[in-house]
Amino acid sequence: MNKVKIQNVVATSSLNQEIDLLAIVKNFRNVEYRPKKFPGLVFRLKKPKTATLIFTTGKMVCTGAKSAKIAGTAVRKVVGELKNAGFIIPERPVITIQNIVASADINGGVDLEAASYVLDNIMYEPEQFPGAIYRMAEPKVVILIFSTGKLVITGAKKEEQAYEAAEKIRLILDNKKLLY
Repeated sequence: MNKVKIQNVVATSSLNQEIDLLAIVKNFRNVEYRPKKFPGLVFRLKKPKTATLIFTTGKMVCTGAKSAKIAGTAVRKVVGELKNAGFIIPERPVITIQNIVASADINGGVDLEAASYVLDNIMYEPEQFPGAIYRMAEPKVVILIFSTGKLVITGAKKEEQAYEAAEKIRLILDNKKLLY
């Protein structure tokens, strides 16, 4: 199987206090805030290339990271930049990984029609979507399986779960003779 590639990590954190988003806008050029369209401020970093949403409640959502470690680095960097601009943030943020999206390739085609009859927890409606949607119980993830053998794994909370799910689905498909 080709290497599993982490595409996006979504992490949340909180500053545990209300935050003045307009004050952030006045201090930074790499932010976007349009409260009539969306209640959060988008704080973009070039390194690591991420976008962190900041809400007036102090809650933050970081997206775009390619690993859990990079997501943590991004959140800490945003907090550091806020502190350097004079915002008082007394606590270190606790960072929680909410979702990891990964892609993989099982190096062979998959008979999705047959898979929809043989496997439990699978949904395949080719008129609506070209891939099958497989809900794996352990690790608890959702896998989009395409006839080309390409996979999209979502819902993992740890990177290892994405790797485990990719290998597990490849074994399941192979054992059920659904690969060609």
